[in-house]
Amino acid sequence: MFRPDLRSVWGLLTVLAMAGAAQADVTVSTSTNPTASLQSRIGSLMDAESGTARGMNARTMKRLTAVPRGDDDTPYSKGRIDRMRKASGGKPWSCLTEALYFEARGETVQGMFAVAEVILNRVDDARYPDTVCGVVNQGTGERFRCQFTYTCDGRPETIADARAFERVGKVARIMLDGEDRRLTGGATHYHTKSVKPKWSRVFERTTTIGYHHFYRQPDRLASR
Repeated sequence: MFRPDLRSVWGLLTVLAMAGAAQADVTVSTSTNPTASLQSRIGSLMDAESGTARGMNARTMKRLTAVPRGDDDTPYSKGRIDRMRKASGGKPWSCLTEALYFEARGETVQGMFAVAEVILNRVDDARYPDTVCGVVNQGTGERFRCQFTYTCDGRPETIADARAFERVGKVARIMLDGEDRRLTGGATHYHTKSVKPKWSRVFERTTTIGYHHFYRQPDRLASR
């Protein structure tokens, strides 16, 4: 099946638009000869179009002829994730994927990346364990005193949504491979909008993404 090239179509539309704009400044012949009149019109329009194109700098021409960038090209797009191959990895990847599944699978892709940032920010913070699994499982075994609720809420950790698990696994892979942490401003904590823990009154809120508020723990406070 023939599929038109989008860049060619966009370029053609741009040329036609410029030709239409130039027509107002073109003086055409009033000859009674239809052929001569048509040739005169075409020649005048082409001259005007060429003059308009010559007057444009390279940046303007590139902007006019570029194909608009879609949401699927952004770093945190669902399209980017869906195009990736199924991810895999070792223990750090498994721990991060599991945490994202239980903590953020209902969030947007950007929200998933944000939660991953918090976990990795803690890995780099001397007040917390220096491994992904250590951060994720810190406090596990003490009911409701763990750092990530799903590890100590008394409910079984069952992976019921394979598609969601695959998606967060890709996010985990991207982050462990060194994706820039640009979303949360160095946040080490977050909570849902439905609760308000005591520490949220002291910590600096850095951003809100989806259903989560994100915070950075002040350096002067000791680890809990």
